[in-house]
Amino acid sequence: MGPTCSGKTGAAVELVQRLPLEIINVDSALVYQGLEIGAARPEPEVLAKAPHRLLGFLDPSEPYSAARFREDALGEIADIHANGNIPLLVGGTMLYFKALQQGLADLPAADPVVREAIDAIAREHGWPEVHRQLAEVDPETAARLKPNDGQRLQRALEVYRLTGEPLSALHRKQKSVALSDTEENPSPAFPYTATCLALAPASRALLHERIAERFHTMLEDGLVEEVRQLKSRQDLHRELPAIKAVGYRQVWDYLDGLYSYEEMVDRGIIATRQLAKRQFTWLRGWPELEWFDSDHPQLIEQLENRLAPLLDSVFS
Repeated sequence: MGPTCSGKTGAAVELVQRLPLEIINVDSALVYQGLEIGAARPEPEVLAKAPHRLLGFLDPSEPYSAARFREDALGEIADIHANGNIPLLVGGTMLYFKALQQGLADLPAADPVVREAIDAIAREHGWPEVHRQLAEVDPETAARLKPNDGQRLQRALEVYRLTGEPLSALHRKQKSVALSDTEENPSPAFPYTATCLALAPASRALLHERIAERFHTMLEDGLVEEVRQLKSRQDLHRELPAIKAVGYRQVWDYLDGLYSYEEMVDRGIIATRQLAKRQFTWLRGWPELEWFDSDHPQLIEQLENRLAPLLDSVFS
């Protein structure tokens, strides 16, 4: 785990060469086809020696939820175990990690990170904009709420962002399905033992430098043209989760003429820094998390030494 630009993929690829591991992608942008440059998809030669599961398997027109990730990831974990290996889950989409380990209730608890993101929309554009976004994903709930009913709008959009399902649909499920005390939990606890490791540079300023450098490199590598190709598809629009990914949304809006190239660059870098900040917020509250300095010269050896005894106990 770790913030964006912390070297997670590079470290994972090295570990796969040394230990009986298989990588599962835990990045919400990398599940999509066609999101390569802006999502920092590993190069083909890297994937050849370290294949990633749940990578580029979904069309960008399809929404993908934490609940669906949990189902897919559990299937991949079981398959990796059947191969005689151990899963190495790698990425920065903290909600996916949380859903995988803790499950998802029918109605999730309030999440401060998601709520702050919705509050930011309201501060910048007003609650009617939140109402408009809710209407796109849950028109039934939006129809019964006033455009300035901030508390209820926030909760309804929060539930959708956490579960991928409209609040109205979840209410219908709760009314039609009554679980007895003997029935199985629809989202049981994670049935495995997880070792949670986080990579991050020691300096936040250094991370910000790398974020800016990488965004400029993405632009040099053709990010604008990549988004232009996506934009040429009639079935894609700016409110889809794939297009909302950091970097893609800013370039999309630039191509729509909403602001200049220079402003797009600034917005893309700022949005990526904000993503890193949200990731740190998640990680600071993560139970039993072990931190590693991503710039340590012996990082790979440190990680290998940490994991090798665990693997020995599994395979002994």
